[in-house]
Amino acid sequence: MNYIIRPANKADTTFLWQMLYYAAHMDEEGAPPASACVDPDLAGYVEDWGERPGDAGFIAVAEDGRPIGAAWIRILADSQLYRVVARGTPELAIAVLPEHIGGGAGTLLLRHLLGAVCGAHRALVLSVRATNPARRLYERAGFVTVATITNRVGSASYVMQTELP
Repeated sequence: MNYIIRPANKADTTFLWQMLYYAAHMDEEGAPPASACVDPDLAGYVEDWGERPGDAGFIAVAEDGRPIGAAWIRILADSQLYRVVARGTPELAIAVLPEHIGGGAGTLLLRHLLGAVCGAHRALVLSVRATNPARRLYERAGFVTVATITNRVGSASYVMQTELP
């Protein structure tokens, strides 16, 4: 499928909350779709999107005009990842709607995002559940595992970081 990749903006906040729901695997936990925006551990990823220095992201749009995925970075005020990477390293969140997984949108989003933030940041960090096959996408994009942590649901996640040119 062909996707258009465009920059994310403040008007995309509602969609970013939806994508955070999927990025955090809340759908697999049976949580209601609106749960990401009320979870205090997740709120920092989207709250006041576009108003903080360093906010950057992209939206994948399907041929019919519907947004189907997003990748964005944000410097979080406090992150459990700062125990293993430098404080202030922007954290990446990425997700596509379940029916579009495997169609290439994630790769396109990540490629656009990495290209856009080169020179603006020294590194990016993300966490991915140990069981998530998206880890291979991150490895292809240059991310390496720097630590293993216990995530918010008690299972293992890998902290992955990439250095930017």
